[in-house]
Amino acid sequence: MPAVDIVIPVYNEERDLPVSTRKLHRHMKREFSFPFRITIVDNASTDGTLKCARALAAELAEVRVLHLDRKGRGRALRTAWSASDADVLAYMDVDLSTDLDALGDLLLPLLQVRADVAIGSRLLPGSQVSRGAKRELISRSYNLLLHLALRTTVADAQCGFKAARREVLLPLLEHVQDDSWFFDTELLYRAQRARLAIHEVPVRWVDDPDSRVDVIATALEDLRGIARLRRGERDAAARPSPARERGPRHAPLSAAALPARPSRRSA
Repeated sequence: MPAVDIVIPVYNEERDLPVSTRKLHRHMKREFSFPFRITIVDNASTDGTLKCARALAAELAEVRVLHLDRKGRGRALRTAWSASDADVLAYMDVDLSTDLDALGDLLLPLLQVRADVAIGSRLLPGSQVSRGAKRELISRSYNLLLHLALRTTVADAQCGFKAARREVLLPLLEHVQDDSWFFDTELLYRAQRARLAIHEVPVRWVDDPDSRVDVIATALEDLRGIARLRRGERDAAARPSPARERGPRHAPLSAAALPARPSRRSA
C-alpha cells in the first residue's frame, strides 16, 4: 500500500505528460524511501493523452491510470482520491510549474501527522515566482477577495500543489460541491471551517506560457463559487438552533437533582 498517492489531472496533454511523469517518478525514487503511487486521471481527452498514460503505466510500476468521460479538475481529484488507499493524497499540475524540491516540505508534515492539509504558496515570504504582471495581479486580487468574503487565512488558495491526510480529506469531500476549478478553494475553505491544521509551503513557481486555462471564465466561475459559499453562511446563520426550536433552555440537572435509581432489592 502506498504511503503517498500523487494525482495528475490531464486534458489533452499528450506532449507534456511523458516528460512530467518520468521527471516526477525519478524524483520520488531518488528523494524518498516510502512507497508511492502516481495516478494520471484523463479528463475526457480528445487527443492521444489516454494512450500515452497507459503506456507510462505499462513502463513504470508506480503509475496507474483512471479515465473519466467528463471534464473537470475537481471531478478528477475527487474520483482519484476517493478510490485511493494511500495515507497521504496529493496532486500537482502536469506542467510541473511548481519546483519538485518543495515536495518534501509538502508531504513530510502529513506523513508525520504534524499537519492535516499542506499547500504550496506563491505568495509567502521565500517564494520565487516567475509570471507576468497580469497573472500576478489577478492572483493577489483573488486571494484578497477570499480573505474579505470568506475570511480565509491561507496566502494562496490556487497553487496546483496540494496534499492532505486521507482520513481527514475524505470526510471533507462529502461537503465540497464544485467539480471544476473552484474545487481547490472550496476544499481549503471547508478545511479551515473544520479547524484542520493547514501547513503552507513557499515554492519556486514558473508560469507555463502554454497554459490553457481561460482566465476570464475561471474568474467568473470562482466568483459564483464564492457567492454560493456566502449564501451557505447566511442560511446557516439564519437557521434557528435546535435549542430555540425546543423552547427556553434549562440549566442541566445536577446529580443530586436526579431521581434515585431503585436497587434490585427494593424493586
